[in-house]
Amino acid sequence: MNDGPNVDAYSPQQIAERVDSLGVAKARLPLLSMVMLGMLAGAFIGLGALYYTLVVSDAALSFAASRVLGGVCFSLGLLLVVVAGAELFTGNNLLAMAWAGGKVSTAEVLRNWAVVCLANFAGAAGLALLVYLSGHASLNGGEVGQTYMKIAAAKSTMPVTELFFRGALCNVLVCMAVWMVLAGRTVVDKFVAIVLPISAFVAAGFEHSIANMYFFPLALLLKDSGIALPAGADAITLWAMFRNLGPVILGNIVGGSVLVALVYYVIYLRPARRVP
Repeated sequence: MNDGPNVDAYSPQQIAERVDSLGVAKARLPLLSMVMLGMLAGAFIGLGALYYTLVVSDAALSFAASRVLGGVCFSLGLLLVVVAGAELFTGNNLLAMAWAGGKVSTAEVLRNWAVVCLANFAGAAGLALLVYLSGHASLNGGEVGQTYMKIAAAKSTMPVTELFFRGALCNVLVCMAVWMVLAGRTVVDKFVAIVLPISAFVAAGFEHSIANMYFFPLALLLKDSGIALPAGADAITLWAMFRNLGPVILGNIVGGSVLVALVYYVIYLRPARRVP
């Protein structure tokens, strides 16, 4: 593979090869590096969620404008992950491509997913604590805090089947964003590749497990802080958080691993057929 000064984007075949080799490297990261990079990714996605919430708390915006603009702002999270460097569980579902080709074992993939997912949770929840202590929720006359709780309340009561399918659709778009990032050669390329897919999943209301690992801890802290609670806030509990995360994580895995990684493996890397 030529990584020289060519300014053209990598071809889909080359992207598949890059995802394959990157999957091997990710699966075999030292444990400490994997944990620390995973914590960074959780915090980065939390920062994107913070930016999103600030926008949608503005009642002056129309529904579509707030969702699309909020989604563009949420894109900050994945941009930080891919440019600054971090390990994100949802993006790492693309490791299924290296697994399908026999480059990494099932145990290596599951180790990566488990460690990175838990580290993402630690980073996202840690950021939630810092944001709570900063008084950020009091912005816009307290509307920011109210919006966090409304978001978490809606996620707490959503049917499990919807959570699963929203998780799958979310990670199709997240992994397609990561896939297209690997077509680029510059930071600008990465930014362009990220913004539309990520803003689309956010605007559509799909479910991202790592973002939810930020929303729920912050909403739980706010709920116990004594501030006025919006309608439905009683539904925000620890049980509701895990009831949300279970099907969303499974949906994210199916969306990223099956509907993106394995589909592209069959198209580009399956030994019986390679597309030029």
